[in-house]
Amino acid sequence: LGRLRLPRPVTIGLAAPFARPARTAVTLAAVLLGAVAVTFAVGLSSSLSRVVTGLSQAAAQPVQIGLSSQNTFIMDAAQQRTIVAALRAQPGTRRYVAETDQQFAVAGLTGQHPLTAFRGASAWTGYPLISGHWYTGPGQADVSTGFLTLTGKTVGDTVTLSVGTRPMPVRIVGETFAGQGRGISVITSWQTLNAANPGLAQPDQYDVGLRAGTSPAAYSQALGRTLGSRYMIFRNNRNSPVVTLMLGLIGTLTLLLAVVAGLGVLNTVVLNTRERVHDLGVFKAVGMTPRQTIAMVICWVAGTGLVAGLIAVPLGIALHHAVLPEMASSANLGLPASYLDVYHGAELAGLALAGMVIAVAGALLPAGWAARIRTATALR
Repeated sequence: LGRLRLPRPVTIGLAAPFARPARTAVTLAAVLLGAVAVTFAVGLSSSLSRVVTGLSQAAAQPVQIGLSSQNTFIMDAAQQRTIVAALRAQPGTRRYVAETDQQFAVAGLTGQHPLTAFRGASAWTGYPLISGHWYTGPGQADVSTGFLTLTGKTVGDTVTLSVGTRPMPVRIVGETFAGQGRGISVITSWQTLNAANPGLAQPDQYDVGLRAGTSPAAYSQALGRTLGSRYMIFRNNRNSPVVTLMLGLIGTLTLLLAVVAGLGVLNTVVLNTRERVHDLGVFKAVGMTPRQTIAMVICWVAGTGLVAGLIAVPLGIALHHAVLPEMASSANLGLPASYLDVYHGAELAGLALAGMVIAVAGALLPAGWAARIRTATALR
């Protein structure tokens, strides 16, 4: 290392870990734990944010319209015409679709579960697909992961649903990421529902997609003034108090693990500083400045921290890819591949430096002590 074109305090510091291999291994393990936790937490936070957006469909359909009547939520023909006219006249409307929500039963599952039918093009409504494709015609349906798991069906199979009092055979063409009905739900077209049970094919809400730059709040207020009090304008909110609490807890636990890793580094550097205090006295006697002393002590662990960070990135990603599907499976959910592929190049480069940051932070306190100690005191 002395042959490298680096300042002498830096090369002395980088060589120090080789003098105490066992202690260096302990430091590496401590920093590795903290760096893996940071990598995992960053990926988990990004994935949970995408999960919340995917479950709420808030990005695709930020505004929804229903009836304010407490007696019925089913819209008659005149009310549908009123809503359509208001949507077409309202600036900022990009697209909309009528939706009806019903219940279905199926062999192999107990109870009733939610079924959603759309009238018109609906692939834009924001339901992420895990496999297969969005339905393209009558007699097709997209189902949730929980439906496939509990019924034993797969994409491509045909299943008969009981909607109302009539059977409704559908072919499963896609697996969706949807959390309605405890992870058991079906999405199909208006024509499919109407063919099986015409009496149920009546909309109970409209989902609205907005043009880029349109404020959902301002749009909702303007549409509410146009439609009047008989109609309710819903803001489809992607915020979830539970997920916000989870993200806060994840951040707190990650910070604690990083602090624990930093304390492990602090312990190691204190031991090294005490053992090498006579060396410090010699270095100071031949002209090492306080800044050079701090640089040398930090370099004792900086190289170890960098190695730990480089190892931690693939380990943290592997942990993220193993834990997230298990979390989703416990809620009868599958995950689209995009919810796992949340790490990017610049982010990975920053995470690779997390180990060095933890190591340097843990070494600052003893480095300051080493810089302040007097030469004569160190030699004695």
